[in-house]
Amino acid sequence: MTATIPTRCAPRAFGHAFTLVEILIVVVILGVLAAIVIPQFTSAAEDSRKTVFATNLREFVKGIRLYNLETDLLVADGGSGLVPPGLDPYVDVNKWLAGTPIGGVWDAESNDLGGFPQAVGVHFNGIGMTRDDAFMTEIDAILDDGDLTTGVFRKIAGDRYYFIIDE
Repeated sequence: MTATIPTRCAPRAFGHAFTLVEILIVVVILGVLAAIVIPQFTSAAEDSRKTVFATNLREFVKGIRLYNLETDLLVADGGSGLVPPGLDPYVDVNKWLAGTPIGGVWDAESNDLGGFPQAVGVHFNGIGMTRDDAFMTEIDAILDDGDLTTGVFRKIAGDRYYFIIDE
């Protein structure tokens, strides 16, 4: 008698593989999840830029007030993006010259913009992003009253938003 080997399927050498349909379903699910998560990260980044802008602006205001106290002078207008003369010991010059985290450049004004004694803020002069009133109103809510026409943070001109010092 000879032994017979039972006939059954021999195991595959490579095991079971995913079908193309299964792979496509996983890719679609990952795409949907990415579409949900990525905008949340973008929003968090924008919120961070707003907060850093507000923090830097407060530091510059404190520096200008200290300059006023020690020199008994108003800060001179240095031009958009330039540190006003004599202010460099009172502010972080690197932050000032790097521009704002929301686009535009830092600027200080004295007695010539909006009739205020002095102000410091952002001038959207084509460098980096330009922000609209809706965006800047959100920053105003962090700094002040949420209204760009009142309070200490205001829209002074079409592309300029400033913190009014010693109004």
